[in-house]
Amino acid sequence: MKSYVAALSLASAVALFSGAAAAETDCRDLTIAELNWPSAGLAAWVDKLIMEAGYGCTVSLVEGDTNSAVASIAKDGKPDIVPEFWFESTTPALEEAVADKRVAFGAALLNEGGVQGWWMPKYILDANPGMTTVQQALQHPELFMPAEEGGKPAVFNCPEGWACRASTENLFRALDAEEAGFALHDVKDAAALDESIIRAFEGKEGWLGYYWAPTALLGNHPMVKLSFGVEFSKEEWDNCTIVPACPDPKLNTYPVSAVYTLISGDFVDENPELMNYFNTRSWSNGMVSEVLAWMDEEEAGNEAGARHFLANYPDVWKAWLPEDIAAKVAGKI
Repeated sequence: MKSYVAALSLASAVALFSGAAAAETDCRDLTIAELNWPSAGLAAWVDKLIMEAGYGCTVSLVEGDTNSAVASIAKDGKPDIVPEFWFESTTPALEEAVADKRVAFGAALLNEGGVQGWWMPKYILDANPGMTTVQQALQHPELFMPAEEGGKPAVFNCPEGWACRASTENLFRALDAEEAGFALHDVKDAAALDESIIRAFEGKEGWLGYYWAPTALLGNHPMVKLSFGVEFSKEEWDNCTIVPACPDPKLNTYPVSAVYTLISGDFVDENPELMNYFNTRSWSNGMVSEVLAWMDEEEAGNEAGARHFLANYPDVWKAWLPEDIAAKVAGKI
């Protein structure tokens, strides 16, 4: 939580220089990063549709991942907008760009922060009241399913290349989970992680492992996040928890991740009216999970999800905009 507060302080300070007075908007040839996970892709399309319908902008989407988008906006000021940036992904290059006012933060996109940790199905808690910590869950390997038939009960880990891969492995060792009868299972990709949860729900089996919010899956599959029973230690987090193969990991917990929008300094200077939008735009994890769940059920892409959001949640997005701009968006979507 301390890292979340620190992130809020930094982003608030950076946002101060982006609060210029309204002026004529000339926003041709803008670029937005359409990052490769559902909530970020949804946000990119919502921004594109609102900017085009409400402000007359011309917006192109650029596919990518966090590392490539952050490196590019810090070095070249492109793309102009990175809609969903998890603060723990901050790099020295980005910090320097922020200090030089080449990159700014908008409002917190997720107003509750990004939530991550170890989760289990709510029906396991319902059947075992009081099982609210990871340690309590590990005392009952018989309640949790294996990754493969005939194997040990599993703690499901992240795919290769995700920051959570190292943290889950280190916490698995800090908790002596192997001695408790569990095996750490590294999934091959995000789809495999989701499939393991869906399989657990279909068989009403226990599932234990890393997950995060907001997601479509949590919109359809009620899960509970377990406590690690300790306060977050940033020192331990930076020096060991997220360090691959840390030799002596200690028990820690996942921080609430502040989630912001990154904005190029040139965009800030040239588009003060749009900065009023980006300094206001914010939504809840629960609402995003609802939209993502609809997208999953309908097999809809990011554009369709954004249009569904604009059609069904006007009270949310109209609060981000002046009345005349909101009316333009409503008339064109």
